[in-house]
Amino acid sequence: MDQIKTFLTKNKEQLYQVLSYVLVAVATASVTVAITVGVMNSSNPRSKISVLEQLIAERYVGQLDPVLVGDAAAEAMIEALGDRWSYYISAEEYAAYQENKKNVYVGIGITIEKDKQTGAFRITGLTEGGSAAEAGLCLDDQVVAVDGQSVLGMDLQALRDLVQGEVGTEVTVTVLRAEMQQSIIVTRKYIRTPVAKATLLDGNVGVIRIRNFNDHCYEETRACMDQLLEQGAQMLVFDVRFNPGGYAHEMVKVLDDLLPEGQLFRTVSYSGQETVDYSDAGFTDLPMAVLVNSNSHSAAEFFAAAMQEYKAAGKLEKKLVIVGEQTSGKGYYQNTFLLPDGSAVALSVGKYYTPEGKNLEGKGLLPDQVVPVDKQTADKIYAGMLAPEDDVQLQAAINALKQP
Repeated sequence: MDQIKTFLTKNKEQLYQVLSYVLVAVATASVTVAITVGVMNSSNPRSKISVLEQLIAERYVGQLDPVLVGDAAAEAMIEALGDRWSYYISAEEYAAYQENKKNVYVGIGITIEKDKQTGAFRITGLTEGGSAAEAGLCLDDQVVAVDGQSVLGMDLQALRDLVQGEVGTEVTVTVLRAEMQQSIIVTRKYIRTPVAKATLLDGNVGVIRIRNFNDHCYEETRACMDQLLEQGAQMLVFDVRFNPGGYAHEMVKVLDDLLPEGQLFRTVSYSGQETVDYSDAGFTDLPMAVLVNSNSHSAAEFFAAAMQEYKAAGKLEKKLVIVGEQTSGKGYYQNTFLLPDGSAVALSVGKYYTPEGKNLEGKGLLPDQVVPVDKQTADKIYAGMLAPEDDVQLQAAINALKQP
């Protein structure tokens, strides 16, 4: 969710330019001042925002883009709250925002990485069931053009913009394979983003990486657990590093499978309404660890906090450890409100609490074992390109679980 806060910076200067024209008009036209003052002092006073909107619409002599001004004004209002978790979503961004929550997107199902030497983009991953794999694109293909337009020198976002489009439309991807160029026509379709991934390591250690707690999180995490248990896993490591959070109900369902009977999660809304979620008596009787970092947000850090507090309370017989770096400290939850023009605002409307009643806002969760990593290592973890044996946080968790 936090990635959407990008629009204000590039538009704020244009909004200020519009407002400066209004101020000049007010200073030089006493009629305008009289009208404004009269409206503000009337028996049915209007807000400063509505008066300013009318002034701009009726008196501004330059070219006006109402959408641009409206977006910048709305973003500025949310920014002025000083809440790092509330954010504005333009109408143009709203569809992508909804797709992100559903863990689906319109595309062709490739993961790419820029080759610094050639300037081309190497395909490092193909989504199972994606149209790219079905059309014949392969791992290590070098993407050199899209719809006949060279991508050499572009950044990743520019390439994504070329590849993405409406569902059902076609895009021609030209790749370099074995020093020969091939152009392959691929049909864009809805691609489901995998939420959880299971890996069985030597020593019967099962690792489950949970990317977010949005739609399908529980069903995929449960499937990963079942797969690893069938393969003989004797301990489980849950990796929620770089997990931005998601839906509380998805997190609660995962925790319910892991922890014994008791309180799991509590929310208190702006109106004081309290909601408490509980776990039943069934639980996972294995040694477990959770990996967190400073980019573990919201549901991800409360997931780890619940595990940590149950262990501290003596409710788990098997070993459990939280490893990594202090989490981000997101203790508010947001509701998304759709606005009349198709834009929306995600507004903080309540607070989260751990089973022990702690709110993590501004504090975060401190792991049982703090294991820092440098930026280069963190980037590899984020991209899923760090080998397990080189992941010092993962290895610290495994060593802790194996100790008697």
